[in-house]
Amino acid sequence: MDDGSAETEALVGNSSEDVRSHLDSRNTATTKFKVYKRRWFILFVLCLLNCSNAMSWLTFAPVADQTAQYLRVSLNLVNWLSLVYVVVAIFFSLITTWVLDTLGLRFSLIMGSWLNMLGAVLRVIGMLNCIPEWAMFPVVMGGQTLCAFAQPLVIFAPTKLAALWFPDHQRATANMMASMANTVGLLLANIFSPMIISYTSTLFMLLLIYAIPAIVACFLATAGIRERVPPTPPSASMVTSSSEPFLQGVKLLMTNKAYMVLLVCFGSGIGVFTCFSTLLEQILCVKGYSNDFAGVCGAVAIVFGVLGAFLLGLYVDKTKKFTEVTKINMCLTSLGCSVFAVVSQLSEQKFIIGAVCAWFGFFGYSVYPIAMELGVECSYPVGEATSSGLIFVSGQIQAALYLLLLQALAKPMVDSPLSVCATGADANLSWSVPVLVMAGLCTLGTCCFVGFFHTDYRRLRAEATASPNTVTDQSTGGDTWANSTDA
Repeated sequence: MDDGSAETEALVGNSSEDVRSHLDSRNTATTKFKVYKRRWFILFVLCLLNCSNAMSWLTFAPVADQTAQYLRVSLNLVNWLSLVYVVVAIFFSLITTWVLDTLGLRFSLIMGSWLNMLGAVLRVIGMLNCIPEWAMFPVVMGGQTLCAFAQPLVIFAPTKLAALWFPDHQRATANMMASMANTVGLLLANIFSPMIISYTSTLFMLLLIYAIPAIVACFLATAGIRERVPPTPPSASMVTSSSEPFLQGVKLLMTNKAYMVLLVCFGSGIGVFTCFSTLLEQILCVKGYSNDFAGVCGAVAIVFGVLGAFLLGLYVDKTKKFTEVTKINMCLTSLGCSVFAVVSQLSEQKFIIGAVCAWFGFFGYSVYPIAMELGVECSYPVGEATSSGLIFVSGQIQAALYLLLLQALAKPMVDSPLSVCATGADANLSWSVPVLVMAGLCTLGTCCFVGFFHTDYRRLRAEATASPNTVTDQSTGGDTWANSTDA
């Protein structure tokens, strides 16, 4: 057994304080930091988990009207299959941030993978012929709730993984890849949910297919992730990251003006995008646009969002212009949201609606990982999971409020000759006022952020002060997933 293996085994199972004390003492003795090839495997597992969980979240939104028919429930109850993610996140996210920063990344990913897998399987069970009709929706909702409990565990992890395993010049890119995997999951749900329903005319096959990646991710996380921290830190910031106790870290965040502005304003943006993803099909079907077209619009927004995130990740890794990129993108997102509020109420305008969705996605979805990194920078040395988790909680709280508000503002239409909503009259709602309100909320959050957010990059400053010499580790690191030379 090599030195890296012995050191790893000594670290695994210790408390987070012991691990940090070990790293602190080791950092004082050397300025050399190492990176390990197996960081890419852990990143892959997290990407698969995020993708699978996002597919579970948005399974029903692109086919909301058909889901209401199959489950024999109202459209509002179908919306709760998505909204349950928001509600669970609000009450569970603070615990999740403590779990990530105290019990570690490995524990969080394995626990999240099991919750996600069990939820996906329970959803399939809910559609079996032996289940009474009255029990179908409660069983499916139970599975959806388990998946919702898994979401904070995996969606808060990218900043933690980037800080623990990646050097400073790869952190934004690693965070982008893990965060955008969630967006890719939304893309796949927008594409495959309408497609599978149209070919099979049954929810059972749809849910069975979506359970496969959840099962694979659970196996890989359980069998493949063996360490809670790398044997040697990749950068100086890892040594002092999470050095503040959880409750003390929360108190520091609550008194950090820049962080609070980001918490409220970017949280509002997350809320708006949750409303957009959840209600897109319902908004468009009233104007004569099919589920397939709504799915394509959602997919286009996500594809351009992933493209934008990739470009922004590379740019920010080189320039470190977190604030400038976030402000510009939020302004352009507000513009896209305002245009969508107008064109979504027009019929036979597929090209324009598709182009607006692409704009909305390119500048809106893409800024998410950058804003999360910005939250870490302005709140350092508070734990990464705590800083990013509270922003996500803010977004989910605002998303819940926004969804309830927008649905309350949507009024029944007396006459809707263009409607192709499958559930009939109860789905023929006028969304002209709600989409304008959504655009107003997006614009208000952007204006407040641009005007009031100013910060210093604390983590980068700490690393510049340390001036470490990062080297590439050539050991196997002692686990079964890293048998090749690290690079």
